[in-house]
Amino acid sequence: MTRLSPLLFALLFCAFSSSAADDPYLWLEEIQGENALVWAREQNERTFDELRDNEVFRQLYEEAYGILMSDARIPDGNIIGGHYYNFWQDEVHVAGVWRRSPLEKVLTGSPEWETVLDIDALREAENENWVYQDNDCIGGDSDRCLIEMSRGGRDESVHREFSLQTRSFVVGGFVVPEAKSTTQWLGEDALLVATDWGDRLTNSGYPLDVRLWKRGTQLHESKPLFKGDVTDTLLAPQVVSNDGADYAFIVRLYADWNEREYVRIENGKPGEVMDWPLRTNLLGVLDGRIILSIEQDWQQGESSYNSGDIIAYELGCGTTELVFSPDDKQAVSEVALGATRLYVALLDNVVGRVKRISRTDGRWQDVNIELPDNGVAKIVSSSSSRDDAFVTYESSIQPTTLYYIDAEDAITSVAALPHLYDATDVIIRQEFATSADGESVPYFLIGQKQVLDEGNAATILYGYGGFAIPILPVYYENPSRPQHGALAGRMWISRGGALALGNMRGGGEYGPRWHQAALRENRQLAYDDYFAIAEDLIDSGIAAPDRLGALGRSNGGLLLGVALTQRPDLFTALDIGVPLLDMIRYNKLLAGASWMGEYGNPDVPEDRKFIEKYSPYQNLREGQEYPKVLFYTSTLDDRVHPGHARKMAARLADMDQDFFYYENIEGGHGGTANQEQLAMRTALEYAYFVRMLMPSVWDSKTQR
Repeated sequence: MTRLSPLLFALLFCAFSSSAADDPYLWLEEIQGENALVWAREQNERTFDELRDNEVFRQLYEEAYGILMSDARIPDGNIIGGHYYNFWQDEVHVAGVWRRSPLEKVLTGSPEWETVLDIDALREAENENWVYQDNDCIGGDSDRCLIEMSRGGRDESVHREFSLQTRSFVVGGFVVPEAKSTTQWLGEDALLVATDWGDRLTNSGYPLDVRLWKRGTQLHESKPLFKGDVTDTLLAPQVVSNDGADYAFIVRLYADWNEREYVRIENGKPGEVMDWPLRTNLLGVLDGRIILSIEQDWQQGESSYNSGDIIAYELGCGTTELVFSPDDKQAVSEVALGATRLYVALLDNVVGRVKRISRTDGRWQDVNIELPDNGVAKIVSSSSSRDDAFVTYESSIQPTTLYYIDAEDAITSVAALPHLYDATDVIIRQEFATSADGESVPYFLIGQKQVLDEGNAATILYGYGGFAIPILPVYYENPSRPQHGALAGRMWISRGGALALGNMRGGGEYGPRWHQAALRENRQLAYDDYFAIAEDLIDSGIAAPDRLGALGRSNGGLLLGVALTQRPDLFTALDIGVPLLDMIRYNKLLAGASWMGEYGNPDVPEDRKFIEKYSPYQNLREGQEYPKVLFYTSTLDDRVHPGHARKMAARLADMDQDFFYYENIEGGHGGTANQEQLAMRTALEYAYFVRMLMPSVWDSKTQR
């Protein structure tokens, strides 16, 4: 059994006696603590013995690895100059290569890839476990970029100047050491930098001030521009460009991460604080007009704007124009700007659309980009110096297709994934459940037609319900998640299982109103929505009552922790990944303080009252029988503290409740550092679901 040994518990209890009166498992919050890692490795070994040493896992691993390493993947990337750049991982390039092809070759469907940066070779040369994160290139005539990499996949990254011309790091160039930094180019010879300056960070662990770093000087000599308060979430620079002009701002996110102010930087100095609503996102600039999206109603002079609108703001005079206003069933999910137009990815009753919007004769006009219906549409790439763009269309059963839209709105299919699993008889449909307060909550249901018709299927319900993030039926993303169509189709649906994707309040499926409905004291609404979907699956006969599983990670891990403690009767299996679980201490752990706008502040008595009602760690009860859950986390996750999963598991163990537990020693919040680790974890998750929800399949494959 998984109970702690009495001697180890006694020693650790004494070592932490000053805090143990409230929480005897605080020792598990020591991220690299020797005893905590010993405990984690013991749980790993036990879990591997039960879930990995069998034929089911081996088959699932081969399936996951084959998809994740497939050369057939769509090369998502971005346009820089006359090239299309893409980051790629495969069996040869495990850590990956950043590569490029002439754009015209990509458009013919026969790209000619040239390696720009080989991360595997860099790892070996520098003896560092580099994980590629992102790039920020000036574009236009400049060849300069900043490459962002982290050690082991952490949020803390290093930013290094890189030359596209020489395909090498610039000797003596800009380097921002490891930290949770934000950098923005201001011309070719200066950076706006928010990083750990060695004094103090915000309570959330993010940069407190922004400085101007000019070429030829040392980072510590950077000119201070603006400093916030430790109670802020973070400060970051943002530079938007159009027609050769840069517009620089400092973004100050308050303790409520949903609220922010923008300070304009002019001539290397902070200027005016923009008179925009606090719930505003700066998207870019077109013809001197700043493009904004707002998440609250706004009265500007004689003009009234609604939450969710896109607005053009003219610098200097402060006049505004409505660019686009979604209706009650629509939500803007993405906006990308070109030289003279913007592209908007739209959810229309949670179905994807793309519009092109431009200003003609003093009016903003939108044109629909004709893509297939009933799927997910995304903007892959655009450039402030061009008017073309790349977009994709996909669904859980329709492989991703990459489309090129030229400056004249002509649409060309450039590349398409093959079917990564046999979806011949698989269907996807949208259903609606009724929540406890009467709200209609949508969800997508995917499965073989015969399985859905017959019902009583082994069913997995995925949910998130937070931070304005919509949950959509995508086919494949890289790095992928187990609920995405290709992996779920191959590893679960083809075995006769069903998958449901919940669109609870707290997400972004219907825009700001849907997100804001479940903030703070109203958080329970997201959980009620999730339970309503689960009950609808059972009541409709789709899911067998004793074969319903749940899947979620991060905020979705919190969702599943609430499901475990509030409705242990409803689910037979819960796959709880990199979760938030101790909501009374979450704001003291790593980046937790940055989420108080979402959940509330447990140090404020009024907030604590509603948080402690649902906080999973505090709501475990002696004598209650809980399903055998799977926790997974990452030691090096510097966003959501691994102590959440560790402590929850330890408390269950001390209550004589069994569980599975996997902690990757590297990998950051993604939980993995490379595709091999991702394939292993994905196979582990589905092996868990097969064991818990398809016992006959598990038993037939594991008998020796």
